Amino acid sequence: MEQREESRVRRQEVVRQKSTGRRSLFIMRIGGFIKQSLIDWEGKVTSVIFTKGCNFRCGYCHNPYLVLPELIRQTRDMEEVEILNFLSKRRHWLDGVVISGGEPTLQKDLPDFTRRIKEFGLPVKLDTNGSNPDILKQLIRDRSIDCIAMDIKSVLSPPCYQKVNYTTNASLLEKIKQSIQIIKHSGLEYQFRTTVIPQVQTPEEIENLKEQFADSCYIIQEFRDGDILDNHLLINTYHAGVSPQENDCHK
Repeated sequence: MEQREESRVRRQEVVRQKSTGRRSLFIMRIGGFIKQSLIDWEGKVTSVIFTKGCNFRCGYCHNPYLVLPELIRQTRDMEEVEILNFLSKRRHWLDGVVISGGEPTLQKDLPDFTRRIKEFGLPVKLDTNGSNPDILKQLIRDRSIDCIAMDIKSVLSPPCYQKVNYTTNASLLEKIKQSIQIIKHSGLEYQFRTTVIPQVQTPEEIENLKEQFADSCYIIQEFRDGDILDNHLLINTYHAGVSPQENDCHK
């Protein structure tokens, strides 16, 4: 039965390539896959796909093996067809698929990949840092995604953002601001979220963010220590135990 389903998915891929007149030149770099999750999309049973590569360097990131090139090279990429086969077989048991990372919008095959998932009748949620507004516009226009969760690292100024992600510059921050507006006016389910690191963001900065996103679904997340990216950087930007922060969602 499973072999027939895999063959069907492969045949669909051949038909898709013929109908477009080409084979995709790009392949999703997938570094992790959770078959079933109850916590990554509220109220839904989902599978979660983790893409490799990120243009941010946030010290609190719990997926350093998806971010740092030297760690990315240590693990093999998962095959797209394996993921698609699983989703095809379980499509009647899942409520959706979450694509996280890393930063998924760096993947050139993302628009095509999300369309293939949607062909199974599965809604798609995208986790993003908001650094690629043009890709967001394309995904929204093509109706390839159904929900967006965007991380807001700190107050939207270069000095504040750089305390969390040292790769931030004025150009990148402008793209982040564009993405916020695109998401707000997308008509899709969405949320903005900030991970609070008391040694980095001040209480005043968090209050500023709450006010700025008072008209949106805005979630304050607590920082949880562990094998974070900060442990793998030469410069230790922030690393210590912190006090838990309660989630606060303004709708």
